[in-house]
Amino acid sequence: MTPITRHPPQPTRTEDLNTSHGPARAYYFSVPHGVPRASLILGHGAGRGIDSPDLSTLAAELPQHGIEVILAEQPWKVAGRPVAAAKSELDDSWLQIVAGLRRSGAGLRRLALGGRSAGARVACRTAAATKPDALLCLAFPLHPRKSDSDRSEELAAGAAVVPTVVIQGTADAFGGPPEIAEQVAAHGQQVLAVGIPFLDHSFHLTSGATITDVEARLVLVECARRAVLRTSGNSGPLLAR
Repeated sequence: MTPITRHPPQPTRTEDLNTSHGPARAYYFSVPHGVPRASLILGHGAGRGIDSPDLSTLAAELPQHGIEVILAEQPWKVAGRPVAAAKSELDDSWLQIVAGLRRSGAGLRRLALGGRSAGARVACRTAAATKPDALLCLAFPLHPRKSDSDRSEELAAGAAVVPTVVIQGTADAFGGPPEIAEQVAAHGQQVLAVGIPFLDHSFHLTSGATITDVEARLVLVECARRAVLRTSGNSGPLLAR
């Protein structure tokens, strides 16, 4: 694999999508040759948008493996509002975004959906309606701030529909991989929770890390590639295709 760039990639094209909550925007990162083996649609978090390090890395690298990446920008972000929309509006907008992208030809062979943080939550909550081939969750925020509750029921809802992979930094303050797997199992479901050492919730290396940024990104790309192209049935190791 070629070294991973730290610079945000430039989309192949963009597309505005009409929703009942205002226009959304899709940023396409196309495969360099031929027909995509799969399409991966990812939503952003409640703070930083599609330029977050993990989304940028996957958009830059996965097309080389035959995976078309589409980063979906929610209407509230397109409109420049500083605060994310309510949960019901996020879910409704996502359903309309996915439907619009499918009409445009995304996911003709295989479709994976997901996102980072709040975007991962949206993808899980709506999985029963969207019915993707796989779910890919990045930095899933298991614990809300200043609360003893957890959001494992959202992950369990997604896992009940489709094989679900969670890629989580081991230093994520909102919940680590073992806790995520355990909490989802309490709901009678299974997810494959993959930990990347020394990464926090923003996928930044913590102080004292013994791996490099490039090494962390290589793990991210390889885990995402395997999750999208061939899932493991929510058990056992990720399998190469």
